[in-house]
Amino acid sequence: MILACGERKPVKLIAKELKTYPNKVIYWRNRYVDIGLDGLLDKPRSGRPVKYDRAFRDKILKLIGSQPPKGYATWDGPLLAKALDVPADAVWSVLRKEGIHLQRQRSWCISTDRNFASKAADIIGLYLSLPLNAIVICVDEKPSIQALERKTGFVMTDNKKVVRGYKSTYKRHGTLNLFAALEVSTGLVRGKVTEKKKREDFQSFMDDVVNEYPEDHEIHVILDNYCTHKKNEEWLLKHKNVHFHFTPTSASWLNQVEIWFGIFTRKALRGASFTSPGELKQRIVDFIEQYNPESKPFKWRKRKVVGSQLQDTIENLII
Repeated sequence: MILACGERKPVKLIAKELKTYPNKVIYWRNRYVDIGLDGLLDKPRSGRPVKYDRAFRDKILKLIGSQPPKGYATWDGPLLAKALDVPADAVWSVLRKEGIHLQRQRSWCISTDRNFASKAADIIGLYLSLPLNAIVICVDEKPSIQALERKTGFVMTDNKKVVRGYKSTYKRHGTLNLFAALEVSTGLVRGKVTEKKKREDFQSFMDDVVNEYPEDHEIHVILDNYCTHKKNEEWLLKHKNVHFHFTPTSASWLNQVEIWFGIFTRKALRGASFTSPGELKQRIVDFIEQYNPESKPFKWRKRKVVGSQLQDTIENLII
């Protein structure tokens, strides 16, 4: 419009060429004459008045931290909207902005160990800086692995998606226990399947693991606080090169072998069917044999490790 006016074209012709109204051409021409290029920008606008302000947001957070209506376990969007007498969209808008998911849940172990910091630092130090001429291994057991027999296969859902399926009914054929030792520097796993998980079984497994290494090597073993891992002083006296490092109470997630147990469960057990304990045992042995040739060490990536505590109200998390 401004360039056409500079060429001294008639206002009506400019409006016709640009498919607009003559009054609009005159308006912007006058703005340019009075203010210059800044006159071609939109004027500041107040916008729609804020109806649901920070006070409204604070009301929602306070309400979420209170007891829900009688008969309900938790708050949801419609319940909050009804209690505040506002549209549900207004509530959802606040929840989305604050990143609050009322129906999602997570569970985790909370360590109340008074020596959490020192114990965690001891273990993480072994992960980040492996001692010279020493071996660091993570040891634990996966107890009561069930040999379940059930029909498995593939099914097509209502939305035409093909998924892995298995019958809800099954037949039990007993359970087995798996002791596993993860070598931190290589990711190599040594396992032993047993019918029991007593202290003698644990010591027998540790004998097998220790015998794999030269006697002049220090062996640092990371363990959780399970009862069979304690009261092994006599065994340790016979193996003076072995040192136990216990994770803080309720913090077995600091033990890297738990990562491997997750991989093992997903790849070897989930959705499987076993007709006998012997078949289950063979599956475990075969998986370890297949895993080790391609094993790699896990990299410790947690930047911050704390003994987490549940917050009483949501207001303690979002200020």
